[in-house]
Amino acid sequence: MTGLKKMKSDYSSLLIPKNLLEELMRKHHYLSKVSAGFKSGFNVGLIYKGKVVGGCIFTGFPVPELSQSCFGLERDDQDGLWELSRFVLEPEHQSNEHNLATWFMAKAVKLLRTKESVRAILSYADNNHHSGVIYSASNFGYYGLSEKKKDFFIESQQDDLLSGTQMVKRSRGKTKGLEGEWRDRSQKHRFLLVFDKKLKCQWQPKVWRNNC
Repeated sequence: MTGLKKMKSDYSSLLIPKNLLEELMRKHHYLSKVSAGFKSGFNVGLIYKGKVVGGCIFTGFPVPELSQSCFGLERDDQDGLWELSRFVLEPEHQSNEHNLATWFMAKAVKLLRTKESVRAILSYADNNHHSGVIYSASNFGYYGLSEKKKDFFIESQQDDLLSGTQMVKRSRGKTKGLEGEWRDRSQKHRFLLVFDKKLKCQWQPKVWRNNC
């Protein structure tokens, strides 16, 4: 984009419905789109001249076992535990304003804390797409790689019949008796921001490096 340099004062952040983020996620997030099964929770939009140019989506912890492994909590103790599950900016805005991403994340976290109970925020960085520098810059602690797991993949017909079939992950339901294959899940870097000082993380803190 040409013209005058944008300033942070030109932007605002506010709660927006999920549908206003779908096109942005589809175009610019490495997961391609907000899938039908994606659990939208607390959605913050970055607004520039009336247009949504960034998004930050918070959801609860994806599985109750995570609160056990992370904090040693009971399965039903999920209050105030959030996952920062999607974060995206339009490329031209990310490159135009230095540190805009960090600024927007801080605004989104602040907005979440004014509206909801927030004891801790967890997020992951897929090393195939980004290193997690934004989390380190936002004072998240680094806790190494996620646990090794496997996912079950089955053959699925594409929407476009000419494209044939592809192997897709089966995220729910039994796998016994199904034709498919188990594949190693890509490990991700874990970042954690804790506000409740009573919470004690069970994971060992690690030294984060930008080239990890």
